[in-house]
Amino acid sequence: MLFTIHPDTPQARLIEQVVAIFRNEGVVVYPTDSSYAIGCIVGNQRGMDRILKIRQESAKDHYFSLICKDLSELSHYAVVDNPQYRLLKAILPGPYTLILRGTKEVPKKLLMPKRNTVGLRVPNHVIIQAVLAELGAPILSTTLKIPGYEAHELNDATVINEIIGDHVDAIIDGGACSMAPTTVIDLSEGAPEVLRKGQGSTALFE
Repeated sequence: MLFTIHPDTPQARLIEQVVAIFRNEGVVVYPTDSSYAIGCIVGNQRGMDRILKIRQESAKDHYFSLICKDLSELSHYAVVDNPQYRLLKAILPGPYTLILRGTKEVPKKLLMPKRNTVGLRVPNHVIIQAVLAELGAPILSTTLKIPGYEAHELNDATVINEIIGDHVDAIIDGGACSMAPTTVIDLSEGAPEVLRKGQGSTALFE
């Protein structure tokens, strides 16, 4: 099902329909402040398996990120001390993937072995923020990547629908995304370490 949702003023009835699909253990493709992503509600193991099948990856080769609505929700799933909290407050929401130590609320399958860390995001995108606010739970998510297709092809919801429309439960057309990757910051050892420079500024970490 293809939903055309306004990127600045999302239609409430469409947001409610998308949320219902998430809650019914559906898999959804949605726009973010970096690229299109694919996800399911936290706890949906079948949804995770479906996403891995679409990406043609195995669980041992890929880790999902938790997409949270705000810093408060992120802090429920990650260990954040006071200096880190102030730092994250300055950059979120934004195009960052943060590596932090997970709390007991994080499903074990999401934690990176031995380090017990998890990737988290608070995207600065009106549509997914509206979905998260209504959903009341994080989304397990990963960048939409499909073998054999280039990133620019996966930046058009109509094309995405043609490719995998039969394999997902909803695709949100919110217009083109930036396609620039997120900046990845590892905060799990205290001092921030920039693992990948992307769309988000690294000025505060250098």
